[in-house]
Amino acid sequence: MDLKNRGIRTVDDVMNLLDGLFAPDADRWTRGGADWWDRFYADRDRPVPFFVAKPDENLVTYAARGLLPAGGGRALELGCGPGRNSLRLAALGYRVDAVDLSPAAVRWGEERAREAGATGIRFVCGDAFAPGTALDGPYDLVYDSGCFHHLPPHRRIGYLALLDRVLAPGGHFALTAFAAGEGGMGSELPDADFYRKGRLDGGLAYTDAALRAVFADLTEVEIRRMRDEPADSEAFGESFLWTALFRRA
Repeated sequence: MDLKNRGIRTVDDVMNLLDGLFAPDADRWTRGGADWWDRFYADRDRPVPFFVAKPDENLVTYAARGLLPAGGGRALELGCGPGRNSLRLAALGYRVDAVDLSPAAVRWGEERAREAGATGIRFVCGDAFAPGTALDGPYDLVYDSGCFHHLPPHRRIGYLALLDRVLAPGGHFALTAFAAGEGGMGSELPDADFYRKGRLDGGLAYTDAALRAVFADLTEVEIRRMRDEPADSEAFGESFLWTALFRRA
């Protein structure tokens, strides 16, 4: 009898075991997913709505309504992609750490920052949730536009642990994520079914109640559907996404 697999002793061991239940090409959340994202970002001319150099409409309106910390501060963008929201955060006066798994995305973001003459953005290529990634909070704002909904259910634990570690007291956490329901996007399967399938079907859809439950340790400021934005708008917006803003006590 081969018992060599009796090696689970830590939470990390459990996380790695659950990661391994997914097909290798389903990985979008560990360093192993970097190649997939590099291929995704390789053709910059693809008609992907969020490839445009526009910030999210909710980020624009949060700032206009005075919902974000006055005078900037430190911000962390999780899954920054080509840096469109990091550029807006820098323009608002934040000192930004922008992290992404994909070297291709980070290079594109750095190019955009140079072209815009933006200062105050530090791009970090790596897994935001892995030990050793250079994210040294506290941050006054943690911003996530499309990272969270690519995590399998068990990886929410590490996500919440990261927020607890790096979000400053009184700091804000802002999120966009696939919305369940009519006009939504992403999979609405129960959590357990993803492990049976070994795939995430492009990402997980959430209800507003589910987001409140996941982030119950934070105070809700606002949860709503993102507004659709026309092509000539200064901002990106698609109503298949939730926008959520929370505050830490």
